[in-house]
Amino acid sequence: MLDRSDLPVLILHTGNPNAKLSERFGGYAHFMQAAAGLDDDDVHIVPVYKGARPLAPQHYRAALITGSPANVTDHDAWGEETAVWLRQAAQDELPMFGICYGHQLLAHALGGRVDYNPAGREVGTRQLECSADDPLLEGLPRAFPVQTMHEQTVVELPPGARSLAATAMDGNQLLRMSPNIVSSQFHPEFAVDFMREHLGLYADVYAREKIDAGQLAGELRDTPESASLLRRFLQLYASRAPLAA
Repeated sequence: MLDRSDLPVLILHTGNPNAKLSERFGGYAHFMQAAAGLDDDDVHIVPVYKGARPLAPQHYRAALITGSPANVTDHDAWGEETAVWLRQAAQDELPMFGICYGHQLLAHALGGRVDYNPAGREVGTRQLECSADDPLLEGLPRAFPVQTMHEQTVVELPPGARSLAATAMDGNQLLRMSPNIVSSQFHPEFAVDFMREHLGLYADVYAREKIDAGQLAGELRDTPESASLLRRFLQLYASRAPLAA
C-alpha cells in the first residue's frame, strides 16, 4: 500500500455558514482544520463549491469533507464532480471522513441514498447512542452529546456500510463505510457558541417549523467526546510521518 504519511490532509470545502456567522467564526474549512488539529502547512483546502478541484487522491494522506448549506439531492455539478473524485479515492483506499453534507455526499458517491429526514429537521445538542463497537469509538462512553443541524440524511446505506450510532431522530448518525472511511451526520467541529449564535439568527425560520430555538439554545451542552473524533480518525488512519532528526 502507498505510504502517504508525509503527505498533507485534503479538506474538501463544500460551503460556509451565512456571512454574519462566517465573519465571527470563520468558514467550515476553518472549523474542520481546527477540530482535526491540523497546522496550515499540513493541510490543502480546496473550495470545490467554487469550482476548484483537488489533485488526484495519491497526493494526500487523508480527505475530510465539510458541511454545507447545499443539499446533495440538488445534484449541483460541483457536488457530482466531487462525488466522482470520492469514488476514485475510495477505490484508492484513501482514508476519508465526511461531516453532514460531506457525510451525505460520501454515502451518495458510494451507492447510498440521501433524502429529507422523515423525522424532520434536527438541530441542537442531541444524545448519541452508540450501537456498535468500532476502533474510532474505543474508550468513549456508549452515549454522549453531539451537535446537530440538518434536514437531509442518509436514508439508504451504501453497500457494505454499517451504522455505528444514532440519535432519536436519525438512525444513521455515524457510519463506517469501509475500513478507513467514516462519516458523521452530527458536527464534531461545532462548539456551543456557534450553535447558540446560529439558533438566534434562525429563530424565525425554526419557529415556522414549530421548533423553539430559544429552548434549544438553553439546552446546548459541550460535546468533548464528539469533538475528539476527527483527531482520533487521523491518528488511527492518517498519522503524519515524524520529522527527521
